[in-house]
Formats: sequence, C-alpha cells, structure tokens
Amino acid sequence: MLRSEILDCLESSLAASDVLLEIVVVDNASTDDTVAQIRSWTAGTEPYCCPDDSPVPGAASSKQVMVHSADAPLSDGRHHITLFQNDINLGFAGRGNLGLLHLATRAEIDRFWIFNPDSVVTPQTPSFFVNHSVTTGWALMAGRLFYYDLSDVIQNDGGTINRFTGVTSNLNLFAKGADTPPALAEQMQFVSGASRKFYETIGPMNGSYFRHHEEVDWALRHRTLKLVNTPDGVVYHKAGTASVSPSLGHPASPFLLHFKHRARLRFIKHIYPLSLPVAGAFTLAKAAQLALTGFKPEAVALLNGGFEMPPPAAVRDRLRCAGCKVGIFQKPSSLYSARRFRAILSI
Repeated sequence: MLRSEILDCLESSLAASDVLLEIVVVDNASTDDTVAQIRSWTAGTEPYCCPDDSPVPGAASSKQVMVHSADAPLSDGRHHITLFQNDINLGFAGRGNLGLLHLATRAEIDRFWIFNPDSVVTPQTPSFFVNHSVTTGWALMAGRLFYYDLSDVIQNDGGTINRFTGVTSNLNLFAKGADTPPALAEQMQFVSGASRKFYETIGPMNGSYFRHHEEVDWALRHRTLKLVNTPDGVVYHKAGTASVSPSLGHPASPFLLHFKHRARLRFIKHIYPLSLPVAGAFTLAKAAQLALTGFKPEAVALLNGGFEMPPPAAVRDRLRCAGCKVGIFQKPSSLYSARRFRAILSI
C-alpha cells in the first residue's frame, strides 16, 4: 500500500453513485505511517484535497461509512470499510485473498472487485460493475484500465498469455480510448473482478507467486465459466508507483524484474509444464540482452528470479526481513489461513 495514493483511491471509491460498497483495505506490512493516516482520515482529523492532476476531479466525498461494525447489513444506507494489517508482506495475492475471505462472509455480495490502491475510479464505475447484466455461469468481469497521468491512453483492456514463454500482453495497450473499440471478451484470457460462483468454485488466488501472474493463473482455472467485459467500468492507474517500471531506454527495476520472471516460470511450471524449456531459454535470452546493454544488476535479478534462486541484495533491500523469510517462500496453502491476519480497524 502506498501512503500518498491510498486516500485518493478511497475517496474516489466512496463517491460511488447508485451502489453501496463493502470496501476491504489490506495493509501489507507497510513501513510508513499509512495505517495511521487512514485511521486519522476516517476519524475526520486527516484533511483530504483532491489532487489537481486527478483524472477524476472533485471535492472530497462525504464519507458516509458505517462505523465500528463490519457485520452491519449494507441496507443501512452507508458504505462499509474494513482495514486489515498483515504482519508480513504476502504480496498481491496474499492481500487479495484476505479481502476475498472477508467479503465472502457477506451472503448479499455476489461480485468481488480487486484493484491496487494507486488507482482511482469514476463515481459511475462501481455501479457499472454491479449492474452489468450477465447470464449465469460467468467467471471474471473486465473493465477498462487507463493511465492516471495519460487519462485517455489505455493500459489494459484485458490480457493474453503466451503459453510457451509465459509472457503476458495487455490488449489495446497505449491505444487512445476514444478511438479504440473495447476488446471482445473472447479475446481475453485474464481479467480482474470475480463472481461469487467463481470464487466458491475455484478458490483463492495462488499466493506463491507473491506478485505477477497470480491473476493469470486464477483466470485460467475458470474451466467452463466465461469472461465478460464491461468497458464502462473505468479505472485510472498510477503505473509503476509500487515498483520502478520500465521507461524509454531503461529496463524495469531489479525488484520488479526478479519477481516478474520468478512468477512467469512458476506459472509455466503450474499451467504449461511442457513449455519449460522454451520459457527457460527466454529467461536466459532476456538476461543476456540486459547484461550486454550495461544493465548487469537487472540481469542478475532476472536470472535469480527466473531460476528461483534467492533475491539479490538489490531486491532484498526492498523487502522487510520478515516478509522475505516468511511471506515469499511459504507454501501457497499457508497463505490462505485467516489466522495469518489481524484486523486492526473496522469503520
């Protein structure tokens, strides 16, 4: 979770029109004052001002949230927020599974939506997801993801996966939203946002990935359930705030490269094991490309991740010690237990 973005995310979510939300915020062992900031904000002592560069401009929400009881029915006319704090960093899937575990206890909720805290949404987006009419038997629902600072440029219209290398691709990446028809559901292999039927049938995400490919793995387990598309469900994402993403002339950070390629090879082992030789060769080729262009720390991080070796120093420095020793290398089943988590605030 990112201190500077979480209130933007929450404020935009609470501005949702025509729908009541059960919001679960999961703090993944953050080392700053994120949790204290959220507590001050909910108490009304942390002022909020919408950033001037926000693609969803507007005044602060009225924060009509239900206070001090996560079990009150949504019919009380207010949004609900529950905040959990992990004592170790369990990655994207670990925190997502905690949120799903909590939401699944609410029988009246039949659609689950997972997104990063460095995102904002339009007031209409939650309503589009809730009210989108679909027939029975659907698994996951896609929206349209734009870049926060380039609000008409698409980051993701759903994704595809190369079954030989494990490399993912975003549909309509960098295309102009106004000029680009939405991707068809038939083109997508993975998206975010799950139905209750999918969650109860497939189970939680595989937490062993730590970050990257967990949603891809999850989606490909849907078997006969179908994907659906809701292009009016718009999210704006601050790409690269949680880790240094690639830019023109410079690769991604060692941290990102290590876990991205570690997850890619784990995905291939799990879903397409016959493609391991090709995926391994791809790892070697990418590492050689980085090394030959002068990015040796990045090459080492990629190799270590791709062949499941311990993270190099540049990556370990980004991790909390407990998370490195416990959260990343645990077996997936141990990441799904509710006993791993401690609720610190229900508001």
